Amino acid sequence: MTRESLPISLVVGPGDEHDSRRFREVMDGIRVRCGRGRPRNRPDEVSGDSAYETRDARAYLRRSIKASIPVSVRNRRRPKRGRPYRLNPEAYKRVRNSVERFFAWLTNGFRRPAIRWERLASTLTGLIQLACIIIHLRVFR
Repeated sequence: MTRESLPISLVVGPGDEHDSRRFREVMDGIRVRCGRGRPRNRPDEVSGDSAYETRDARAYLRRSIKASIPVSVRNRRRPKRGRPYRLNPEAYKRVRNSVERFFAWLTNGFRRPAIRWERLASTLTGLIQLACIIIHLRVFR
């Protein structure tokens, strides 16, 4: 993927809410550029950690998006019949590494959004976007 085609979606929710509750909002906010014309709303493949390994997320992705989500350690139950869930380990490691590096840059370089001192979601979103711009300028000079 090139820099221009990276799908970016930012959704801010309460700090004590599970990540999988905001899955549909994140997916609805994705816009994938693919050359000229209007960006697509549906990516070809989505990688997520084991927190997104829920029936709702898999049912949402089943419509035309390939899911690369590992089965969680707590929930090792696989479907008894049918084929097992799809997981591309090499692609998953590559994407997971870039996501973890981004969050390390965000938490190490910018203390205020990491601790979430802000009460308003709009202020926190603005700080995160500002931090993303600074990270982008530092990394892609």
